Amino acid sequence: MKLAFSTLGVPGLPMPEVVRLAAAHGYQGVELRAHPEEPVHLGLSASERAAVRALFERGGVEILTVAGYAKVAAEGEDQPVLDELAALTELARDLGAPNVRVFPGGGGQDPAQADAIAARRLGAAAPYAADLGVRVLLETHDSHRAGADVARVAGTVGHKSVGALWDVLHTWLAGEEPVASHAVLAPHLGYVQVKDVVSAEDTTPVALGAGVLPLRACLDTPAADDWVCWEYEKRWYPHAAELPGLLDAGRAHLLRLGAPKQ
Repeated sequence: MKLAFSTLGVPGLPMPEVVRLAAAHGYQGVELRAHPEEPVHLGLSASERAAVRALFERGGVEILTVAGYAKVAAEGEDQPVLDELAALTELARDLGAPNVRVFPGGGGQDPAQADAIAARRLGAAAPYAADLGVRVLLETHDSHRAGADVARVAGTVGHKSVGALWDVLHTWLAGEEPVASHAVLAPHLGYVQVKDVVSAEDTTPVALGAGVLPLRACLDTPAADDWVCWEYEKRWYPHAAELPGLLDAGRAHLLRLGAPKQ
């Protein structure tokens, strides 16, 4: 198991500090939130992108994913979404990241319509992503919360450069058992994104193992054999504990849960 954490847990932190945190606490990778309020975003120049990549390479920390905010199932014209997907895959290529994270964002549309929109856009984006050596991962989130929802879209696209990101909170909130989530996502799965929360009604982030999510069941699946990323949503919950003080215990907890079973 290789471990990463998301910069959503340390909003606005300069990249040298992100690399230092990961290396100091034994995390092999980082999921970089790509947003205008963060140090990494679509507006970075070529030289700025090269500097970020070099910083991570010197520190021996991988950039696992560029976590973008494109909403591939959203209503409206395709071209703005396709342009955003292209820009995200270019950023990932420049940073040496193998993955781009996108959201469904289908809103209240008929599910079949939202599926069709998402599959059309992801299918159009897939060849360019493949040319750049990047995989676009659709997260279990919002309109496509369950693993079965994301698997429908990824299966329709049927391209190796389009896959799934398993956010265990959302599949749990959808009422889907971890074994069922893994079963449908496995053919498309990029990696597992873990977290822990107070309750279904209060999704304030807490230390891994201190909340209600069935993390052991999620990490009992073969999906945990590669990357597992801790997304601690400090950005949305400013009163939550600071992530750096939780990183050592979080790493130890994940390694215990993912250890081979006797």
